[in-house]
Amino acid sequence: MVIEAMIRPATPADIATIRQLIVELAVYEREPDAVKATEAQLHEALFGARPIAEAVLAEVDGQAVGLALFFTNFSTWEGRGGLYLEDLFVRPAARGLGIGKALLVHLAGIAVARGYGRFEWSVLDWNEPAIGFYKALGAEARDEWTVMRVDGDALAALAAAAPPA
Repeated sequence: MVIEAMIRPATPADIATIRQLIVELAVYEREPDAVKATEAQLHEALFGARPIAEAVLAEVDGQAVGLALFFTNFSTWEGRGGLYLEDLFVRPAARGLGIGKALLVHLAGIAVARGYGRFEWSVLDWNEPAIGFYKALGAEARDEWTVMRVDGDALAALAAAAPPA
């Protein structure tokens, strides 16, 4: 069964809903205490003087049932931007209704309209349902790449490291 969801850009009035959906995603991803972002931080990131991310919501009967939060990245090889999906979440009660696909189709449309060369995201390796879903839509796993991250104390230490003499 597919339900017609309205996909719309988030507005500042949606910040509490966006944060709640992010918390629900963290619970799904087995990291219930990992969300540190406050509503104020999300507002600044999405709607501040220099927004660094965008979000769209999927609604059914006026209720938010899905979120896609994304930003622009850049490919030096292609010489143009890309769309990076940071978070995609559909509430459990709305799964299987075509809402995840509708969000991805919407974002693909944004990427094409903006002239971006790619649309990419990461998925947890244990999330087989999502991996299968993405592959069915034409996504390819980039298994030859390893995501690297520096954060917390390691980020502070790296930033403080003196350049070589």
